[in-house]
Amino acid sequence: MGIIKVENIRVFAHHGCLKEETKIGSDYRVDLQVKANLQNSAKTDKLSDTVDYVFLNKIVREEMHKPTYLLETVAKRILVRIFKEDVHVTKATVKVSKLNPPIGGDVEMVTIKMTEKRKK
Repeated sequence: MGIIKVENIRVFAHHGCLKEETKIGSDYRVDLQVKANLQNSAKTDKLSDTVDYVFLNKIVREEMHKPTYLLETVAKRILVRIFKEDVHVTKATVKVSKLNPPIGGDVEMVTIKMTEKRKK
């Protein structure tokens, strides 16, 4: 087994429960960690035998650009797509952070974290 991380993916998107948030948009940070068997790809040196982090970044960007009220919703969509589109992934964790959230205080970010395992 092994772990692949794609960290600090910066995205501008339109998520939130307030009308202003969905109109104006804000900056987000996404961190992704996936678990997969990396032994075969270490031997074969073939991209097709591993999890392509370019592909992971693409999923994050595409799902982040679909407006939602809740960060939990976008995180779940990212996880669903990863398991649907990459058979190598056995476990995945995604953290979605809204930078400078409009919550009436000096807050750097709010973050939600979700983890899923492949269903057998």
